[in-house]
Amino acid sequence: MPPPMTSRSVAGRHVKTAIVVLLYVGTVALFVESVIPFHRRNTGFTSLISFGDKFQGDALPALAAVPHLTQRNSSGYDGQFYAQLALEPLIRNRDLDRALDNPPYRAQRILFSWTAYVFGLGRPAWVVQVYAVQNIVVWCLLAVLLLRWLPPTSPRHFAAWFACMFSAGLMDSVRMALLEGPSMLVLLLAVLAMELKRPWLSASLLALGGLARETNLTGAPILVNRFPSTIREVVRLIGMLLLTITPLLIWSLYVRSVYGPAHYVGTNNLDVPFVSLVADWKSAVAGVATLGWSSLYRFRLMMLVSITVQALFLVAQWDWRNAWWRLGAAHAVLMTVLGAAVWEGYPGSAVRVLLPMTFAFNILLVRNRWFWPLVLLGNISVLYGIHKIEAPWISRFI
Repeated sequence: MPPPMTSRSVAGRHVKTAIVVLLYVGTVALFVESVIPFHRRNTGFTSLISFGDKFQGDALPALAAVPHLTQRNSSGYDGQFYAQLALEPLIRNRDLDRALDNPPYRAQRILFSWTAYVFGLGRPAWVVQVYAVQNIVVWCLLAVLLLRWLPPTSPRHFAAWFACMFSAGLMDSVRMALLEGPSMLVLLLAVLAMELKRPWLSASLLALGGLARETNLTGAPILVNRFPSTIREVVRLIGMLLLTITPLLIWSLYVRSVYGPAHYVGTNNLDVPFVSLVADWKSAVAGVATLGWSSLYRFRLMMLVSITVQALFLVAQWDWRNAWWRLGAAHAVLMTVLGAAVWEGYPGSAVRVLLPMTFAFNILLVRNRWFWPLVLLGNISVLYGIHKIEAPWISRFI
């Protein structure tokens, strides 16, 4: 039997818990203080969307009438296209053909353009602002929901929770107003539904996520907590899988009716297993060796170290009955076939695409005997996240 708790040990435990709670609260305060400077008096949070002036000549007239911050001598980034889709959620305006870099490809990822339109009440100025702040709201929701798995009761929980909340993928999504952060919220809710034994609700959430990003359907294995052993179970599983793909299929057919036969996927997004991954490792190592640690290649190398450690951990810790493991393992497989277009950049969009693997890794790692070395190696790309969000007092040292 364990020795009885003394008043001193109880007091010590309370103090330890209080310190951990303060660390959680401090992290939220750090995030809030990081995003506040992105607000401008006249343009709100539109600096997060990253509008580039090279696309402004082709922007929607509705966007041109809305005060927004534009980066000079820049092509901007993907958020500027989804923000304009939010202004035309039925994609019938032919001005979109010029405003978007790849209209049918962007139009397939419509969910969070719809949410911006709905919560912005269809008013262009409000819609653009809502689109800009969606990731901030999602960050706060994720911070709360993660407490189910990582409550403020121990330093390990805090380290894993912090690693999720300031992960490179999530911070990139917040800073550039992208789709991966909100997608992570949908996938987290799908996992929660499975844990609560609500598989049809989980399938519905995955179906919703497919309208945000087609890669979210990689989470479908969370529906298979065990292999079906009867015809009834097989039929139910097939029904749930059909449910997950149906909304995206219907919307894709609608997009096709608008644009006709066209390319609906990004160029070089997929490749032969491991080819692009190995090539990116070579590129990152060579870049750091040639240009030094101060170059942007350090962020690509950090990302590769992190996701490689995460994937190897998931391979070594087979646990099919755990929905988080199934979600993480599915994305570890996805990692091997990602193409060159997903890896290019500093650190590249792969760190966002594989965000569910990062969450799964940290949640599953807590009880591992090698927690501290693995949480550091598997989350070294948090340094990029802190740098990207320009966290006060810290980011200048990275």
